[in-house]
This record gives sequence, structure tokens and C-alpha cells, in this order.
Amino acid sequence: MKKDDALPASVTRRKAVVYVRQSTAGQVQDNLESQRRQYALVEVARKHGFSVVDVIDDDLGRSASGLVARPGFDQLVAELCAGTVGAVLCLEASRLSRNGRDWHHLLELCGLVEARVIDLEGIYNPCLPNDRLLLGMKGTISEFELGILRARLVEAARAKARRGELRIAVPIGFVWERDGGLRFDPDLRVQEVVRLVFRKFEELGSARQVLLWMRREGVHFPRPSDGKRLISFDWTPARYRNVIALLKNPFYAGAYAYGKSESKTEIIEGRARKSYGLRRPMEEWEVLLQGHHEGYIPWEQYEHNQAQLARNAFAKAGGVKSGRGGRALLAGLLTCGRCGRRIQVVYTGKTPAPKYRCDRPNLALGLPRCMGFAAWHVDKAVACALIRAVEPLAVDAAREAEQMRRNQDAERRRIAQLELQQARYEAQLAERRYAACDPDNRLIAAQLEKSWEETLRRVQVCEQKLEVDDASIPLSLEHDVLDGLAEDLQSAWDAPTTTTRTRQRLVRALIDEIIADLDEPSGEIVLTVRWKGGQHSELRVRKPRTGEHRRHTSDEAHGVIRSMAGKWPDDQIAASLNRMGLRTGQDQSWTARRVQSFRGKHKIRAYRSATDDSGWLTMTEAASELGVTNHVIRRLIRDGVLPAEQVVSQAPYQIRVEDLRADSVRQAMEHHGHPCRTTLESQASLFPDG
Repeated sequence: MKKDDALPASVTRRKAVVYVRQSTAGQVQDNLESQRRQYALVEVARKHGFSVVDVIDDDLGRSASGLVARPGFDQLVAELCAGTVGAVLCLEASRLSRNGRDWHHLLELCGLVEARVIDLEGIYNPCLPNDRLLLGMKGTISEFELGILRARLVEAARAKARRGELRIAVPIGFVWERDGGLRFDPDLRVQEVVRLVFRKFEELGSARQVLLWMRREGVHFPRPSDGKRLISFDWTPARYRNVIALLKNPFYAGAYAYGKSESKTEIIEGRARKSYGLRRPMEEWEVLLQGHHEGYIPWEQYEHNQAQLARNAFAKAGGVKSGRGGRALLAGLLTCGRCGRRIQVVYTGKTPAPKYRCDRPNLALGLPRCMGFAAWHVDKAVACALIRAVEPLAVDAAREAEQMRRNQDAERRRIAQLELQQARYEAQLAERRYAACDPDNRLIAAQLEKSWEETLRRVQVCEQKLEVDDASIPLSLEHDVLDGLAEDLQSAWDAPTTTTRTRQRLVRALIDEIIADLDEPSGEIVLTVRWKGGQHSELRVRKPRTGEHRRHTSDEAHGVIRSMAGKWPDDQIAASLNRMGLRTGQDQSWTARRVQSFRGKHKIRAYRSATDDSGWLTMTEAASELGVTNHVIRRLIRDGVLPAEQVVSQAPYQIRVEDLRADSVRQAMEHHGHPCRTTLESQASLFPDG
């Protein structure tokens, strides 16, 4: 139709709908002229005779490609179906739809209710074949135009990305130069934190452990102040996503990567829905330019980090998880020698204790379990083998550990100094802003004064933190002290301050894998240890019997109790065991009741009191017989005057009655209480007679 053709009264009695849409939020903010032109269609509708005009602008900032929901378009379709719309006004066909499905569906509805489609070019009646053909061509041209524009932009971006010149968003620690190159962020504090994360991951082998270390040491991570542009940063406590994103990003290895993710389209409720950000494997990335710029780490270290993260997450073949603590030393290191699967750690019992089990055949196929054995005796055997292997290099290792400690202290101090330096700069900046403000303008001056005070408090906190760090740094150990520590590796391994995680990391530094099998005839566990460097060794460990556990009384304590039981009461036996430093199986001191319980369990005869004619006396009985103290009896025994016997070392003395009545004891008792001096016949008297 032509512009000046009049509309029938049956159409103008219904309402006109002006559909307003722009594709992106940027267009809504910047392309204001397009908005004005679309809203101006209200006057066009009134000129055509419509008294009621509605504006639907719910789709501002939404694409019409059919991949996102458009509530405004859905409202328009609903009102057309209700028959209350006489005309649909739009600036051009692309405002209504950019895909053929929605466009032809709209035309079909307009034709059913005899509604008109009006744009700046004219009035169209979808009921007429010529108008319907023209509208169909406009919709097809709009859809084709969108495809051409998208393909042109995407190909241009890809071509620029293949040269490494496309300015994509770069991670924290990098900035784009004016000539298109990448360089390190000029903020030294940002650089130091990024390098620190990579160093700690190389040391700890786990992204979570890096996060926990940063939290424990109070190391903060930079966050863009506006959430997007890397111009200014707010330093906040680190999060796991900060650490893991930094470790997985190839930009830190000097590589330019483009097309790392892809989109996926699904049909949901009859409409196409596209999801973005689905990560691709590295071999499917569109662009990967190694050596594009200077990196924080080499590419080889980046590949090693990705392999370590994959092993930590899924325990894949070819490697083991990083040591994560727990009570099992060999968690993730043991492989079943029968089925080749990884042996798992389980905790069983009233007081759960770790055990190694290969349950996969039983769980997956219903087959018998390959093997299962307690962890403590296997862990002890491997620890002894590890200490024997480390002993020749223990001194060098101790010195290297001391150097690493110094480096870590220097890193922590460097981070604290940079934080203090930035806090002082912010305090000086706040002071200058306050000084430049008019003091009479209290609305602004009060806020600037408050900001200045906050920065000064931050400076004070940073200074106190640096002082605490300086005071907590231990003195450097001398070489002779390091040599002494290296020679006593077993004590260092068993020390309470040595955590299971530390032991696990040491084991993983020297051992690649341990293959476990059972030798049924001999009742032994056979461990084939694959050391770093390709060497192999075999360990055989006796498999504990059913019900046997490590909380049992030592053989030495057992022998002492069996030797003393018939001659001494339980309280004397308990005192002797405590003096010898022996403990119960539960690592407790001995009491008479515990000795009695032990004797009953092992069927050891009880103490029978000595009779008068037994011929033996205790130290107390001997002292009472001679009328002296126990100290005198102990001195006679020490000097060899009074013979005495002990069942075991530290046990009470036993004295024969005959020995107590010997001449040597009688002579010693005659001199008791007199000065101890010797008379010689050849010695002249100091006071001669006469």
C-alpha cells in the first residue's frame, strides 16, 4: 500500500502497537537517535487514525536472532492472538525479528486477525499476496544481513587474532601497550603476587594449599576496582577462583590464546537457546601463539602445572595426587599388582584407622576383593626405606631446606614492604586531596578527612605487620647444627611438628609408584617401589593377623612384667616400668591396676608375699632389720659392701638375709655415724706422747 492510503474503520477501532527494540545494551546507552525515531512512531500511528497506541519496549538491549528470550515480542504475539491489535508499527523489519521463524509467525498472526504492518516505507496488509510477498522478502533480507554482518566481524576478529593483534581481555598482571604489544603490569606489587602464586604451587602441588597458605600468611590478591578494567585495584583476601584461574591461563606462560571456549545451542520450549563459555580442549583452540610475549613462567612449567591439576582432580593414570594430609602416608601411590587399579584408602573400626583396599572388582563386577591390609605397618616400612635412601644426601638436603626457608622469609617480607609502600602512597594522596579542599566546604572536607584517617590506619596496620614478621623470623642455623639435624632423620620424621602432609610430599618427591601384592604362602605383603630416576626395590612386610593392631604393649615391657610378677607386687612393677620409660599399648603410664589387667590377659602368676623363712628381704625390710634408713642400704649396695640383686634394671633390690649378717656389713655399721678415715701404721702422730 501507499503511505496515504486510508485504513478501514474496523482496523482503526482497535489499538496500534509500537514495537521498540535495540540489540545490545551499548546501543541503548549510545544510539539514542534510533530510540527517538522508534518512539516517534506513536505520532505516525495517530496520523493514521488510531486513538489508542501502546508502546512495547521491554526488548531494549535484546537481540532478535531468536537465541535469547524476548518478553516484549511474546507480549505482542499474545495481543495479536487476542484480536485487540489493528496495526503493528516498527522502524524497519529488523526491529521486529532477525530470524525467519519469528517473522513468518508474526505475519501469519497478522493475516488471521487482519492487522496491518506499518513502517516508514508504507502500510502492508499480510492478507494480500503482494504485500505478504514483500514482507517476506524484507524478513529474509534482514536475516541475511545479520548473517553477513556477523560473519564479516567474526572473520576480521579471527584474522587479527591469528597475528596476535586482537586486543582481547588480558588477565591480571598484563596490560596492552599502545603499539599493540603485551607487557607486565607496571605495579610491582601485582607482579610479585602473581609470581608468588606460581612459586607456591610448584612447592605445594595443590591450588587449594596455595590458597590456604595465602590466607594464613595474610597475602591479598588484586581485584579491579570497577570489576572490568585493570586500571586500579582493590586488595582483598584471595579466593580459590583467583588462584585456579591464574594457574590455568596460558597468557602467564607467554602464549596468546584465542577461541578457548565455544557456544552450544539447544532447543528449549520451542526456541533456540545458546550458552557460552564452554571450555575446549587445548588442541581445539582456534589460535595459540607460544612466545607471543614475555611470560611469568616458561611454557614447560605451564604444561607441568596443567598435568598436576588434572592429577589432583581425577587421579589419572601416570601420576598421583599431591599430598593432602590425612593419616595414610601412601594415599594415591599404591597400585594393585593383580588388577592394576589404584588402591584406595578406607577408614574402619570404632576408632577409624586407615586401611588400603582394592575394592574396584568387587564394587563394579561383584568379584572378590583383590587385597586389603592395614596402613600403619606398610607406611612404617616405606618410611624406613625412604630414610635409608635419603641419609647419604641428608646434609645437603638440610642446607637446601635452610636456604628455601630464607627465600620464603624474604618473599613474605617483600610482599609486606610493597603493601606498606602502597599504603603510604594512598595516605599521601589522601593528604594532598584534603589540603587542596576548601576547609569551609565541610560536606567535602569531612569526607576527605575521613578517607585520610582510614589510609593512615592502614599504614599503621602494615607497619605493625612488618614488625611482627621481622620479630618472627628465626635466626639462621649454623652448619654444624644442620649437620646434626641431618644425621638424626628418624627423630625429625617422628617429630610431632612434622605433619603427615609434609611426609607425603617427601615420599612423592622420591617415589613414583608402589605396586602392592600379597604372598599368600608366606603371609607377607610384597611392595615393589619405583623410585624417581627408574630404580626399583622390593620390600616385604609381614601381614598382620586378624585382630592384630599396633596398639599393643612392647615386648620389653612384657618381659619386665613376666620377670617381676612372682617376686614383686603390681604397684612395684608399675613403678619400675615407669622409671624405665615404658608405656602401655595405649601410650599411657603404668598403674597397679593396668599391670594386674595385663597379667590376667597373658596368664602370668600373681605376686606371692615373702615369708620369714624365704631368705630374701626388700630394701625397706633390710633397713628396718639394721635400724637405718633406705639411703644407708642403697649406699652399702653401691659401695659393694652389701650384695643385692635386681630382676631387671630399675627394679627394686632383693637382699639375702645371710648377706645382711656378713662381717663386712657389721663393720660398716660400726662406723656408721662416725667420720670416715683410715689409720695407717706408718703414719706418725701429730701429737706424740711424752
